[in-house]
Amino acid sequence: MSDKTKYSKDELDEFKGIITEKLDTAKEDLQLLVDQISHKDDHGTEDTAPTFKLMDEGSDVLSKEEINQLAGRQQKFVQSLENALIRIQNGTYGICRVTGKLIPKERLRIVPHATLSIEAKNAQG
Repeated sequence: MSDKTKYSKDELDEFKGIITEKLDTAKEDLQLLVDQISHKDDHGTEDTAPTFKLMDEGSDVLSKEEINQLAGRQQKFVQSLENALIRIQNGTYGICRVTGKLIPKERLRIVPHATLSIEAKNAQG
């Protein structure tokens, strides 16, 4: 592998399949989060005591903040996977952006959107 500077078309096709599958799942998960954020769930607290309603709204705010954070992370993951597909198209997929060496297949199978080898990642601290 030390002689190789790029992955073969067959290898890239394998990675494309892995990325596409993960991307589909990630987009579905993101949509679920977006749906949770945009739908106002009214749990029937309109006719309950004002104190309970206030506490209920307070917990809703915390939930929405957490869901917003999750949605943000999920959006970033989707973008990373889409960027990996672009790297496959332009022939730079699997090449460490710091060392210029091929990222091992084992790493790319686990983290298909990786742009750094373990060596470069560890050097970052």
